[in-house]
Amino acid sequence: MLITVYGPGCARCYETERVVRNVLAELQHDAHLEKVTDYQAMAAAGVLATPAVAIDGVIKVSGRIPKREEVKAWLA
Repeated sequence: MLITVYGPGCARCYETERVVRNVLAELQHDAHLEKVTDYQAMAAAGVLATPAVAIDGVIKVSGRIPKREEVKAWLA
C-alpha cells in the first residue's frame, strides 16, 4: 500500500503527514508513506487543493487535514 501526502510544505501539510504517520505507527501498518511537494506532480495526480492524501493513487481527502478516525478507516 502506498500513501501519498500532497502539499507544498505549509503547516497544514506537515500536520497531515504527522497524523498519517502517527496512525500508521499506532496500527503498526507497513504501508509506504511518501510526501509530494512538486506542483506538477500534484496537478498530474488531480490534486486541486492541499493538503491532500491519496492511497494507491486514489485521493481520499483534499483541502483539509484528515481526522485520525478517517485515516484508520482508510487503512482497515
